[in-house]
Amino acid sequence: MKSIEWINGKVRIIDQTRLPENLVFLEIDDYIELCDAIKRLRVRGAPAIGIAGAFGVVLGIKKMNEEKFKINDYVSEVIKNIRSIRPTAKNLFWALDRMYNKLSAFSGESMEKVKEEILKEALDIYREDEEISRKISENGSEMIKDECSILTHCNTGFLVTAGIGTALGIVYKAVEKGKKVKVYADETRPLLQGARLTAWELKSKGIDVTLICDSSAAFLMKKGLIDCIIVGADRIASNGDTANKIGTYNLSVLADKHNIPFYIAAPHSTFDFSIETGDEIPIEERKPEEVSMGFGKRIAPEDIDIFNPAFDITPNNLITAFITEEGIYYPPYGNWKNLKKS
Repeated sequence: MKSIEWINGKVRIIDQTRLPENLVFLEIDDYIELCDAIKRLRVRGAPAIGIAGAFGVVLGIKKMNEEKFKINDYVSEVIKNIRSIRPTAKNLFWALDRMYNKLSAFSGESMEKVKEEILKEALDIYREDEEISRKISENGSEMIKDECSILTHCNTGFLVTAGIGTALGIVYKAVEKGKKVKVYADETRPLLQGARLTAWELKSKGIDVTLICDSSAAFLMKKGLIDCIIVGADRIASNGDTANKIGTYNLSVLADKHNIPFYIAAPHSTFDFSIETGDEIPIEERKPEEVSMGFGKRIAPEDIDIFNPAFDITPNNLITAFITEEGIYYPPYGNWKNLKKS
């Protein structure tokens, strides 16, 4: 099962807003519709958002003809529109930059040639992500001991990549190697990606999973029930400061307090070397209704002030290691070319 695919000229996605009650696939052939799917979290997770953005460019030029449009100007507008949807996830901008660079390389070619090359680039991004998640999973699985108990936050499996996943991919690969692994999944408020998506995904793959309230994590750590924490990332600054789903920073502080390893699993496309620290990462703020209206039912007083950031920043000194497709990074962070492989 794939969370996102290119099939017969359309983008096919699992509508993640319908899980866990219903497994619904959407087929999208219009880039505006795909933008709306990204905005509404029908497709989500940094790698999958990047792939969706690349396919969005393909859809954006699919119906163009040479008489009607100046392709460079039009595609620039398409990319600008897609860029504006989710401001935090670096993978989206990385994928869109690749698409624009490919367009520039074939500037002056026929419309048919441009469309062919743009689609090829998007499919390359897709296939590369499959391989990247496989390598991340393989590298991370070597660090997982038998009888390991892992805490995770938000969703980082096949629902957010073209392949096996990042943090959850590590779990799948470790189990595939015969290791006994137990996962505690944070519910991940306010949209409950852990409860709706991670628990569903792990259960569907036969993984030993227990769902917990976000506020239970410290108690589990104190009781000695957590061996390590593995999460994903949406953007990583040059110094290693990391943006991830809101609540991740809480876990890193608790992990430090209880001497529990705290790992980030992410592809290199999530690293943003144009910024020095996490202070420069834009944090998306989402609608207050996500907090006050709990899936359509009011759970807070009307007209209450609400602060609803989608992400927080974990400082580099609280991160034990980064698990990437190229290997494992340990502190001190910054010289990313020198991997200290486990």
